[in-house]
Amino acid sequence: MSNDPVDKLLDNAIQGNSLLKDRSVLQTKFEPEVILHRDTELAKVTQALLPILKGSRPSNLLIYGKPGTGKTLVVSKVLSKIEKKVQDSKFPIKFIYANAKDETTIYGLLVHLGSKLGIELPTTGLSISIVFTKIIDTIKHNSINAIFVVDEIDYLAELASKTGKDILYNLTRANERLKEGGSLTLIGISNLLTFKERLDPRVISSLSEEEVVFTNYSVDQIKQILAERIKSAFIKDAVGEAALNLCAALAGQEHGDARRAIDLLRVAGELAEREQANHVTEEHIRRAAQKMEEDKEFTALNSYPLHEKLLIVAVMRSNGAATGEVYHTYKELCKTIRQKEVTQRRATQILSDIELSGLITGKIIHQGMHGRTKKYNLTIQPETVKKAFQNDIILADIL
Repeated sequence: MSNDPVDKLLDNAIQGNSLLKDRSVLQTKFEPEVILHRDTELAKVTQALLPILKGSRPSNLLIYGKPGTGKTLVVSKVLSKIEKKVQDSKFPIKFIYANAKDETTIYGLLVHLGSKLGIELPTTGLSISIVFTKIIDTIKHNSINAIFVVDEIDYLAELASKTGKDILYNLTRANERLKEGGSLTLIGISNLLTFKERLDPRVISSLSEEEVVFTNYSVDQIKQILAERIKSAFIKDAVGEAALNLCAALAGQEHGDARRAIDLLRVAGELAEREQANHVTEEHIRRAAQKMEEDKEFTALNSYPLHEKLLIVAVMRSNGAATGEVYHTYKELCKTIRQKEVTQRRATQILSDIELSGLITGKIIHQGMHGRTKKYNLTIQPETVKKAFQNDIILADIL
């Protein structure tokens, strides 16, 4: 065997222990034949969409539940089964899936939906109302019964509120413009149980004609889900009972997130393989959890533009300080690196956006006759921020 480190890794991969026999089983997009512990939700989503089988438009459907509770998986399974049932039907149906978070603009989301209907649209240049009209005209002209599934619809609602473009209202009322032919049903999937509180009352009634709430998985349910995946993904006896229990317990602490549990298992399996271990241990699970947390924070930190990064550094420098003090620190940082600062109002908006990611937290403090202010703290270690930003040449002098 070669002493070259690259050759050694490659030789180990070819000749060494292989604990994972089918990695695809642990990927996010994998759809199991049987979805465990979701019979009630499968039935409710199916019942909501049953009118399709009778050649009628189903009601708009809103689905809630925390991340990793099987929402997208259940919707995908039900729609694929319905598609098979109606493929020879004279009632033309078109299912279109989009994740609102994958599109940075409302325009981009509508272009994605339009492209799935066969509409050629420029990536920029048209107004949102024109693009929406083209979608409606295509549905009407071809008598298509379209079902738009918008995952993470809360992100779309946030985009709409920031831009003032009431796209949700238009989507949910589209059938008022489709009386001559075709229909449009919206299935919204949200990770936020409080999602409706942010909506215009006119949208709430039309969007949530039917609702399904997905409850969190219990630790025991997550354990059973993992055990099923292990049978297909790993060689026999590769994951011990203790490692399985710990993986389920750690994910159970994260509000019953089965997706996190499966990711945790995958990363632990990869760590064990790299070390040429005979099986996945509790230590591999613990190290995988730590690695995933660090990776998540690093990815989030590095995704931000310059001024967002500067405000994170300002919060780090003045930890526990009020908005005004954070802004003062931010301005000093801008001077140091010779950048023009944004206004305090814009900086406050940016801080609120960063707060949504969980990297910082803001607590409103009442000051009696002086009103109230917000004090910000980092929720991660300062070393993590420094390590994430250390390769950014512009920030090198202020870390």
